[in-house]
Amino acid sequence: MDHDRVNAWVAAYERAWREDDAGAVPRLFTEDARYSRSPYDHALVGHAEIADFWTADAGATFSMTAEPVAVEGRHAVVRVAVRYTAPRDQEYKDLWVLELADDGRVSDFEEWPFWPGRPYSANDVGTEGPDAGPTP
Repeated sequence: MDHDRVNAWVAAYERAWREDDAGAVPRLFTEDARYSRSPYDHALVGHAEIADFWTADAGATFSMTAEPVAVEGRHAVVRVAVRYTAPRDQEYKDLWVLELADDGRVSDFEEWPFWPGRPYSANDVGTEGPDAGPTP
């Protein structure tokens, strides 16, 4: 796998997402693909679950930039910035950790989203509750 092939996959993913094209899922993902919306989230498995997730976002207006920052063998890391303008103004940064099959489709997709104003280190999350982190 090289940067050009990863860029082509990301462009096809963005096009399918922008066009609400759930039919593109089999072209982008292997049949048994795992799609994790965060490293701690339950993974969606297979075309049907991934397509259902995509269609839940149908009609959203957004802009997106993406750049592969590492490609090694069958693995890639892509830095992504997304800004929604409809149905509400919202933005976030994301890292995608991808594992690609020999045919160029993704077999494992793991997102690491970063939202403005949300804690990003263990010291920032507090000391009580399920999200408790260490205290300084």
